[in-house]
Formats: sequence, C-alpha cells, structure tokens
Amino acid sequence: MSGLLPDGFETLEPFAEHWAGETAAERAHLRAAHPVAERDAFHAACAPLLEPGLASLDARPLADQSEVERQLMRLLLTFAHVSLAVEVQQDDEDKHTPLRASMRITRAPADC
Repeated sequence: MSGLLPDGFETLEPFAEHWAGETAAERAHLRAAHPVAERDAFHAACAPLLEPGLASLDARPLADQSEVERQLMRLLLTFAHVSLAVEVQQDDEDKHTPLRASMRITRAPADC
C-alpha cells in the first residue's frame, strides 16, 4: 500500500482528502457543499470501484484495518451519500438542499 488509499484504488486518490468525511454529518455536508459537476465526477470515479472496495474492506475486521483502509471506507461512505443525489434525486437534488439544512445529523451507526 502506498499513498492515501490501498493499492488498486489510486484513481480515487484525487478525491481522498476532500471527500472522505469522518462522520455522517460531514459526509452529508460534503454532498451538499459541492456543485453538481464535482459530485458527478466523484460518483463517476467511485462507482466502478465500489464492489472491489467493499470486498477489500470486508476481508479484514474493522479493528485490524490500516489508516489507508479506513480512508477508503470513509470515501465509500461518502459515495453512499453522493449516490443518492446523483442516482436518485438527480435534478431535484437542489430542491432538497434547504430541507436537509434543517435536519441535523448528530450520529449514525457508521460513526461508531
């Protein structure tokens, strides 16, 4: 392993520092804070690596994961937030942004 992510995930490294939210609240903020073109670029880069990424992460218990593996996990968790905007809400995403601002995320299972 080298860099910010495990070997095989180098194409995601340009996104690793800015898209790997530590908490569910941060990941939701990242989804809302980036313009459509940036969300789409992140989604397009992550989508083909989702299954290999999850398989790689599933191969080792959470407690034994290295920092680069945890970085990949945070990136894929952010992908879950972004994929809702890109795949489901599409052009309606902007209509939902004001409503999300009034719904404060305090904690999610992935934060534990």
